[in-house]
Amino acid sequence: MKKKLALVLAAVLMFAAFAGCSGSGSGSSASPSPSASAPAESQPAQAGELNVAVFYYNYSDVYISSVRNNMDEMLTALGVNYDNFDGAGNQSQQTDQINTALANGANLLIVNIVETSSPDAAQNAVNAAKDAGIPIIFFNREVSDDVVNSYDKCAFVGTDAPEAGHMQGKLIGEYLLANYEAVDLNGDGVISYVMFKGQEGNAEAEARTQFGVEDADTVLTGAGKPALAYYAGDVATKYQVDQNGSWSAAAAVAYMDTILAEYSEANGNMVELVIANNDDMALGAISSLQTAGYNLGDGSSKTIPVFGVDAIDSAKQAIDEGKMTGTIMQDAAGMAETITTLVGNIKDGAALMDNTGDLNVDEGVAKIRVPYGVYTAE
Repeated sequence: MKKKLALVLAAVLMFAAFAGCSGSGSGSSASPSPSASAPAESQPAQAGELNVAVFYYNYSDVYISSVRNNMDEMLTALGVNYDNFDGAGNQSQQTDQINTALANGANLLIVNIVETSSPDAAQNAVNAAKDAGIPIIFFNREVSDDVVNSYDKCAFVGTDAPEAGHMQGKLIGEYLLANYEAVDLNGDGVISYVMFKGQEGNAEAEARTQFGVEDADTVLTGAGKPALAYYAGDVATKYQVDQNGSWSAAAAVAYMDTILAEYSEANGNMVELVIANNDDMALGAISSLQTAGYNLGDGSSKTIPVFGVDAIDSAKQAIDEGKMTGTIMQDAAGMAETITTLVGNIKDGAALMDNTGDLNVDEGVAKIRVPYGVYTAE
C-alpha cells in the first residue's frame, strides 16, 4: 500500500511541476493551444545543451502570437530545446511558471513580462535568473534600465516606444490634411476622434496614446487647421482603456457600440477618426462601424479613418480592402530574429550581447530596438 501511495504522489508531483507549461519543443516547433493546461512531452536536455524557457504575457494577443510562431520556427532551426509558457495576463501565474522552469533545468529564460506598471516582477525574474547563474532576455514589453543593468547576463529586445506614436501621429496628420473635407462629416471644421488605449502603465500604450494625437495636432496646426477634438469633450481622460489590459478587439467593439448609440451623423456629432494603440482594437472598432453601415470597403459606404499599430495580417488585409486606413508595422519576425541572435550567442558559448554591432543598441544598457515601419494602401 505504501508503495502504491508513493507512486501516486510521484505522479502528482510530476504533473504539478509542469502545470502552466503550454507547449514544448526539442528541435521541433511547438504550436500549443492557448487553452492547454499541460505540456506536450519533451525530452530532457543533455549535459551542455541549451534548455530555453519562453514566457509570453498572453497567447490571446494577436501580435504576440505572431512573435511566438516566428520564434518557434527560429529556435527549431537553431536546434535548441525550448518550452513555451502562456502567462494568460496573470503575473502570479507567470512568476510560478518561471520558478517551475528553473526547477526543471531551464538554463536560458526569454520573458515577455506580464506586469509593466512597476519594475518589481521583472526584477524578481532577473534575481531568479541571477541566482541560477543563467541569462535572461526580456522582450516586447519594456522593462526599466535599472532592471537590465542589475545583471550582466540580462538584455531586452523591443522597440522604441515613442517611435510608433510619432509615426502614427505624422501618418494621421498627413492623411487628414489630404482628405479634410471628406473626413469632417458635420462640416464644423474640426475632426473629432476616439482613442483606444491598450493598457494603463504600459510604456508602449502611454507613448502611442500621447504622440499619436500630439504629432497629428502638430501637422494639422502647422497647416493652419484646428487640433483634433476628443469626441466627448467634457472628459479629462481622453481615451478608452481596455480594463483587462488585453488590447483586445472585444473591448473596442464594446466601447464603439456604446459611442455610436449616442454619437452619429444624424445627431451631428459622429466620431470622425479612430486611433488605436494596436491593430486588434482597430479591427474591433471597424467591426462596430460596419454594423452601423460604415467601413464596408464596397466603395459606396462612408469610411471613418481607422489607424492602428502592429501590421498584423488581418489589419493589412483590411487596409488593402479599403476598410482601414493605415497601421504602424511592428516587426514580429524581426523581433524573433533578434532574440534568436542572442540565443545563438549563448548556444555558441559567446557573451549575450555579442554579434549585435549592426543592431540598434541603447547607450549604456543592453537594450536592442527593432525599428517600426508604415503600412498603408498606397
